[in-house]
Amino acid sequence: MNAAIDNTVLKLSNVESAYGPVKAIRGVSLKVRKGEIATVLGSNGAGKSTILKTISGVLDPTKGNVEYQDTDITSWDPANIVRKGISHVPEGREVFALLSVRDNLTMGAFTRKDRDGVARDMEKVFSYFPILKERAEQNAGLLSGGQQQMLAISRALMANPEVILLDEPSLGLSPKLTKEIFEIVVRINRERGTTILLVEQNANMALNAADYGYVLENGRIVMEDTCERLREKEDIKEFYLGMKDSGVRGERRWKKKKTWR
Repeated sequence: MNAAIDNTVLKLSNVESAYGPVKAIRGVSLKVRKGEIATVLGSNGAGKSTILKTISGVLDPTKGNVEYQDTDITSWDPANIVRKGISHVPEGREVFALLSVRDNLTMGAFTRKDRDGVARDMEKVFSYFPILKERAEQNAGLLSGGQQQMLAISRALMANPEVILLDEPSLGLSPKLTKEIFEIVVRINRERGTTILLVEQNANMALNAADYGYVLENGRIVMEDTCERLREKEDIKEFYLGMKDSGVRGERRWKKKKTWR
């Protein structure tokens, strides 16, 4: 993806959001370009999930604005944001445990009127995740954690979105399942042209899957660049990829400050 071409589909400008008196994100500005995978990296509690909740309307910002396709969607009702073309896959999956897999997928398409299109998309998500077709009539609460993550992503796809907000897809999954999930996420992006904003603690997987990345610390963006360049930055290598300079001996990791150069 050529970052020089301004084909921005989603834009946050100086956004601040809070939980009561506690500010979770502070002056966050970022852009997501059409057809790319963008990622927000950060440790637990940095504010990554808050960014997605603010975009999808789950949380109203206290400052700043969110634009989608040149329309200000700040504080819109979440259902209207889905209708506009943005689907949110929340952290922890949050599937409808007492509904079947098929009914979960049907719920994902509740904003759509094109029944034929819904049927085609259901078959398409079954092609991405064949295990869901096998378990189509089984209650979602009986699926494994990895299968529930597959279902959550598929349910979002059933809305036929232009943008998917994907929150910590690797959470609680084995390395093997994480790899499988990320391979499908990249496939969805490449085959469907779906724009994806991914927040993830697994920096290695995120940087290899995404095109452009932002680093969030204590609610603020401290660095941004193409993922190819981010992977080569010393701070990213040490603090996010666990790669320490072998020439530095006896230095405790927690004593070294990030320079974000």
